[in-house]
Amino acid sequence: MLEDLATEQREALNFAYRTTLSNVDPRFVAGDPAAWASDFGYALDRVAIRLDNRSNEDLRTAALEHPDPAMREQALFEYADRDHEDAIEFLAQAIRQDTDRQVRWDALWAIEKLGGPEAITTLRQFLNDPDPEIAEWSKLFISELQTGDPAFDDREGHYTPGRTFDETIFLLIHCDLYVRLDPSNQHWGKISLAPQGLARIYGQAHACPNVATRERQLVIAKTIEGLHADGTPHVDNYLFRGFTDRSRRDRGNFFFESLVPRPFFKSGRADDPSEGVREANIGFARYGTWHLEPKFQVHGESAIRYVRGRFQGWGHVNLSRVAGRPIEEILVPGNGVLSTLHDPEVGPMTNAFILGTFKGKLNDWDGDGVIDLNSRHVYSTADGEIDSDQDGIPDQPGLTCCDWTGQQLP
Repeated sequence: MLEDLATEQREALNFAYRTTLSNVDPRFVAGDPAAWASDFGYALDRVAIRLDNRSNEDLRTAALEHPDPAMREQALFEYADRDHEDAIEFLAQAIRQDTDRQVRWDALWAIEKLGGPEAITTLRQFLNDPDPEIAEWSKLFISELQTGDPAFDDREGHYTPGRTFDETIFLLIHCDLYVRLDPSNQHWGKISLAPQGLARIYGQAHACPNVATRERQLVIAKTIEGLHADGTPHVDNYLFRGFTDRSRRDRGNFFFESLVPRPFFKSGRADDPSEGVREANIGFARYGTWHLEPKFQVHGESAIRYVRGRFQGWGHVNLSRVAGRPIEEILVPGNGVLSTLHDPEVGPMTNAFILGTFKGKLNDWDGDGVIDLNSRHVYSTADGEIDSDQDGIPDQPGLTCCDWTGQQLP
């Protein structure tokens, strides 16, 4: 056990872990470079400059004192991404004092990302947190670091019949956005978006599977708050299809892709037609693993309790909107759009490679001590069409994203 090691031994183990990460690709150890050195995002990460140029002290102050929880969280993730020696200790300080539960559980995830014995020891501090979600996330991350598999508490689950989806899983998404800064392909910038910052720009995502179809399709339902002048959420749904490996009864390994028609706003901000709009087909890929919970039964099958994985796609960032701007003016609703290379107009404007990781587990959202399987409000039919009253019938057949012509930016 780590607790049985002397202080010097623990420090030596952590040092060895961090030193190893700095010298090898931490994801793979393989003889053929085609297997471990061909990741585009990994290559970009080694050369990209940080577009968030705040000092370390500014980040620490923002992480603890900024009135906006999304900005506190963004500062925490940026500080962690810089891999300072005190990053885990600082994240733990923020978790202990922050009042926003999502900042707290997202910061726990940032600790897991840093990894190593120190991360495990720190996560154990929150196993008995008064918030059961913080306690369970801590248990889950510790188990992943130790065994590769998640572990959960023993709460019961509640399924609400009659809803469109059997499950509505709130997703935490951490995204690295690599922006091509000039046509030479020699200069790249990086923005590391924390989950709440990403949700503010691109929308809060929920994974919405149905037991009968989850092995071949699901909907990722997104909503952007604060984009519409009338206060209604901007709805942006993506139907994904793909394959799932079910060679193990307790999990599914999946690779899914989405291809949806979308208005591409050349301004770089959703619903802003000031520089023109082009209809295009936007593609995205997600792949990972979901883990089943046998005691949560839906239609005679085990429910998905937890999902994790990676995603990647293309985007357009209007550099004039971000260059030299404070982070508060960058992380605003809709200030970034997904893109494609397969369109004669949109392709040349595509300047961002988007990739990252996601995690989502079932939570107790109403505080009654019972896990909620499908209580979250998502505005989508089973096929990804907009369904504003959640009755299973599309508002307009075929429409999967809000019609910008009927909305105005605030």
